[in-house]
Amino acid sequence: MQRKAVLENTDVTRVLAAAREEARRNDWKVTVAIVDDGGHLLALERLDGCAPIAAYIATEKARSSALGRRDTKGYEDMVNCGRTAFVSAPLLTSLEGGLPIVVEGHVIGAVGVSGVKAEQDAQVAAAGITAL
Repeated sequence: MQRKAVLENTDVTRVLAAAREEARRNDWKVTVAIVDDGGHLLALERLDGCAPIAAYIATEKARSSALGRRDTKGYEDMVNCGRTAFVSAPLLTSLEGGLPIVVEGHVIGAVGVSGVKAEQDAQVAAAGITAL
């Protein structure tokens, strides 16, 4: 039987705080969502001034990353490179900004960010994950 790490509340708090700090340092109004490996929401924070739709998009980016076990940028790249049939895949979103949290080769959750440019969303998500 294999064993893998799981996200604990203290981990989620640390990731959220680091992502928030990265967004604030850059004056980016974003929403940060953190999910477990099954895509279930563990934390959500919408910073002041961020559009309400970002809460939905950030959550879906995180879920897509956790369930697909990869960065959501990969899905976006597939669609942008002409694989338009992928738009109908059973993913929740194919927009950059969802990153998996990988520990010892196992995806244990993901972070999704929405509110600024796609690469900036990904930067905020990566800053959160780096805090682990």
